[in-house]
Amino acid sequence: MSNNHTSGAASFGAALRRLIDQLDGALEAAYVADGLDFRPRYTPILRAILAHGPLTLRGLADQLGVSHSAVSQTIAQMAARQLVTVTKGRDARERIVDLSDATLALMPRLECHWATARAATEALDTAVGGMLVDAVARANAALAERPFKHWLDDQRQ
Repeated sequence: MSNNHTSGAASFGAALRRLIDQLDGALEAAYVADGLDFRPRYTPILRAILAHGPLTLRGLADQLGVSHSAVSQTIAQMAARQLVTVTKGRDARERIVDLSDATLALMPRLECHWATARAATEALDTAVGGMLVDAVARANAALAERPFKHWLDDQRQ
């Protein structure tokens, strides 16, 4: 196996992390070049709120399929940048997240970046034989049906 690429199950996680690091790094550089204090990890939260309106932290976690802790950390970063507003919900523990006016004003610029990212992703997918996006989607669907813990348990038997 060459040092220039990774293959096989032993390096799968590292290969995925490297892919995400490269994609997110390039996106973040584009945001910075455009004068935006915005991170790629904020995009799914914005999209969820745009699609569903204000959401609780738990609602965001459920919509995105990530942990409450991950959403909470990202929301704290976004609130510090005044990209979202966080208000109390029905009880003291519940927090409702909405987009700030500043973020709504940024939406045309962000949507341009997202359109460029979609086109670049499609071009990358084509360059690798049209399998990348489909393979990731199939893997996520399989894991939704059967969590990876079960795959691990099968290998321990």
